[in-house]
Amino acid sequence: MEHVLLPPAEISVLGIPGIFLSLLIPIVGICAFLYIIARRLIPLAKGTSDPRFDRFPTRIKKVLLYWLAQYKQPRYMLAGVLHILIFAGFIILSIRSISLVIIGVNPEFVFPGLDGTAGTVYSVLKDYAATLVFFACIAAGIRRGVFKPERYKVPAKYGTEHTWEAIFVLGLIGGLMVFESLFEATAVAAQAQQGAAVEMIAPLSLAWFFSAILGAAPIAALQWMHSAAYFLHDLIFFFFLCYLPFGKHFHVISSIFNVVFLKLDRGRVKPVRWNVSDEELDNLESFGVRHLEDFTWKHMLDFYTCVDCGRCSDNCPATTVGRPLSPRFISIKARDHCFDRFPVFGEIKEREPLMGNVLEEDEIWSCTTCGACEEECPVMNEYIDKIVDLRRAMVEEGKVPQSLQKPLGALEKRGNPYGKMEKKRQEWTQELPEGVQVQVAGSKENPETLFFVDSAISFDERLQEIARSSATILHYCGEDYGILGKAERDSGHEVRRFGEEMLFQTLRDTNTQAIQNSGAKNLVTSDPHAFNALNKDYADIPPAQHISQFILDKIRSGRLKLKPFQEEASLVTYHDPCYMGRHNLLYDTPRQILDSIPGLTRVEMERSRDRSFCCGGGGLMLFYEPPEEEQRMGQKRAQMIAETGADLVISCCPFCLTNLEDGIKTSGKEGQIQIMDLTELVARHLDWENR
Repeated sequence: MEHVLLPPAEISVLGIPGIFLSLLIPIVGICAFLYIIARRLIPLAKGTSDPRFDRFPTRIKKVLLYWLAQYKQPRYMLAGVLHILIFAGFIILSIRSISLVIIGVNPEFVFPGLDGTAGTVYSVLKDYAATLVFFACIAAGIRRGVFKPERYKVPAKYGTEHTWEAIFVLGLIGGLMVFESLFEATAVAAQAQQGAAVEMIAPLSLAWFFSAILGAAPIAALQWMHSAAYFLHDLIFFFFLCYLPFGKHFHVISSIFNVVFLKLDRGRVKPVRWNVSDEELDNLESFGVRHLEDFTWKHMLDFYTCVDCGRCSDNCPATTVGRPLSPRFISIKARDHCFDRFPVFGEIKEREPLMGNVLEEDEIWSCTTCGACEEECPVMNEYIDKIVDLRRAMVEEGKVPQSLQKPLGALEKRGNPYGKMEKKRQEWTQELPEGVQVQVAGSKENPETLFFVDSAISFDERLQEIARSSATILHYCGEDYGILGKAERDSGHEVRRFGEEMLFQTLRDTNTQAIQNSGAKNLVTSDPHAFNALNKDYADIPPAQHISQFILDKIRSGRLKLKPFQEEASLVTYHDPCYMGRHNLLYDTPRQILDSIPGLTRVEMERSRDRSFCCGGGGLMLFYEPPEEEQRMGQKRAQMIAETGADLVISCCPFCLTNLEDGIKTSGKEGQIQIMDLTELVARHLDWENR
């Protein structure tokens, strides 16, 4: 293409040759960027190990889905669409930005593969991309600066808002679009004036408008704007690159790596220390996280990658009800601490304990490990493992909330949080329906299937109905089943997630031995927490099914038949327990069971499936007394249930049943909304006549 205007390499700026500036700006920018990144990598190098280099085909698929396709962004539609437009524009324009840097030295440079028709197509595409990004930046800036969505606000205790930073970066991006388009438009306007062959510009694009406006401008003016646009684009580009690692926009660089190394196993908790066996734990100086360097390198990468979008806290049940926890600010405070301790310029500072200086005990104990924050995060940040590690350190130091000390002591002494005698674990079998019998494994013949009851369902009088209903269903299906009875201990699911690793291992090992001794080939449980523990925290035992999976299998095989709906309720809604849904993806199974009952009309809550709202009761949370709370989570969920118009809510979790039942009562909705466990509903609708 004929050059009517002098290219940047052939002009001078204040007597400085253009080619010198075209080399100086990239060299200084790249060197500064590499230095900054090297400094930012220091804390990651000091972090503990974290094996994230496995299953690369799966990881690549996740990158394509969550990073390239921006799969989670539209969960917040307006913000998501704007982000996708800007992100897509960046991807498209990255080739143009690289080309512009090289054009400053070699005006004839054409990116490999983009000559001829391919180059024309790309030119049109990047013109429209620049235009869309420019207007997306304006829309995003107005949204952040004028409308200010609630989730972006920063409470006074966490510092000042970051709105200015977001608008500043949007301004930089907008500037890049303007100057790239202006650089091209001035060249086209000059070509048109001189009758030379004109480069293709996409109609109605930003560059097209600029070329139309400047069509009659003097050549000298076009030359000045052409050169200014080039060097301003170069300066903004490299300034932007070096500015990113200083704040929340670090995610522009780090997010792809964060997604590559994301956690692949839902529901699992990281071990105390990777590559350290249970037998070697006694050799460790300490458990958990006390200082920044105790986090794994991946968890510190999470801090860098936090977008500060507030989606995690917007969906966190603890934040919603006013507990002193905001996942968003755990990341932000930790990142700020990381920046402060390991500055880009200056000496590395001495380490200090995180608790009391960066984080507070109450915010860490307020977490229910429901996983809502992780489910929502568009860059796949992790929170549960960090919180568990912080708890492990506090437990080792004896910093356990008063309300949890008694149940933890009872678990250590009796194997259950209620402190009841082991022999009482099977007392629920004394009030079984006529004809239903439950054998204890080892008392006679070993059963084919072992019903793992766990503590809450074994000891709580209300929850024992779940055990009896489950036993009735197993009996109806002709299953050869039994229980461990007094040989069973608490699954330890919450014990582990509350940081009591050694107690968990004791419970796990006792249960593992008892399960192995039973000779059972299958496990089934009615408790999602036990289900998750047996499958994710245990080893060398048969695979476990949640009772809902067992029921659906029998419905599909024709072994289990259900009568028409006989309850007085007109509408039924289903509440997704966290450890059924988000942690194990069992969303459809219970719904398909409900839909198998003839005459049952089901409606969905607005917050359902992977956006279900935690009941707040998971395991030991039944005993935890938060220092501050505006409303119980069960009460909040009861309001959501009422909004559906349903008069019967079904769940699949004993803790959800307890907390939602309490929430319904204390919200003044007793008598208006009834709650049942799925097993209770199914047991009441078993078709005995056509069995």
